[in-house]
Amino acid sequence: MIRMFEARLKVYSSATTDFLRDYMESRNDIPQQLRSSMLYSLMAGGKRLRPALCMASCEMLGKERVNALPFAAALEMIHTYSLIHDDLPAMDNDDFRRGKPSNHKAFGEAMAILAGDALLNTAFELASFNCKTVDDIKAMQYLAKAAGASGMIAGQVMDIDAENEVYPSPDPSESLVMIHEKKTGELLTVGIMCGAIIAGADEQTLTALKRFGLKFGLLFQITDDILDAVGDFKSLGKTIGKDNATSKLTYVSLYGVDEAREKASAIAEDAKRTLGELPYDTSFFSGLMDFTLSRTW
Repeated sequence: MIRMFEARLKVYSSATTDFLRDYMESRNDIPQQLRSSMLYSLMAGGKRLRPALCMASCEMLGKERVNALPFAAALEMIHTYSLIHDDLPAMDNDDFRRGKPSNHKAFGEAMAILAGDALLNTAFELASFNCKTVDDIKAMQYLAKAAGASGMIAGQVMDIDAENEVYPSPDPSESLVMIHEKKTGELLTVGIMCGAIIAGADEQTLTALKRFGLKFGLLFQITDDILDAVGDFKSLGKTIGKDNATSKLTYVSLYGVDEAREKASAIAEDAKRTLGELPYDTSFFSGLMDFTLSRTW
């Protein structure tokens, strides 16, 4: 199942990369240095997971992935903007991303900030210009909320507060869930939901997909924490061991690597049970669970 998943992921990834490249190359109205900075991070590689989730859920409900492609590309722009800003000295202060110097190392802090701002705004420009139906507008609303002040950004605020030992809950395990449902889970979940909304999903389906998405977000974060502890720079393309060096609250610092792996496996099985509630071919998303558990990058 993992091989089938990886084959489809590659198709979605290529479609996203081609679309983003063509779109950005057509934007001659953007100043050259700014466009270069935006493209530097957009074309730096990565799994293109969020756009893949968007296109996969659209196809799962019977629509062609081309219907979701502009929204999928917008998701990748938003994700990329968040990485650029996350790497800044004022945030995580990371010099590398995807095996290359971080955007602020390549273009300077000011241009990196502007490139992130530009990607966020261009994402909504792209999505809005491709809103053709009421469902498209609904997807746009979900996307804006997930990326905004009560979604991904709220998770980043909680994460920063946690570095100063100010937690959203007195229970450390509950704090981890609250932080990462927002910081990581929101954008992954909305990718799944946007594709389904564009395809005309009913509320019962959207509710199940949201539950699945949030579980997947936690699974993804746990494996990310594990990789930070046991991974290597060559595979991950970014500085490793930073969580431990900064005494950051993570699933590994709270539970240890072995128990964190057990929790990841339990969440994956729970997420698969949620998929079982859906009357669709969910094999891509089941494969996603297995892929995430075994990932090394």
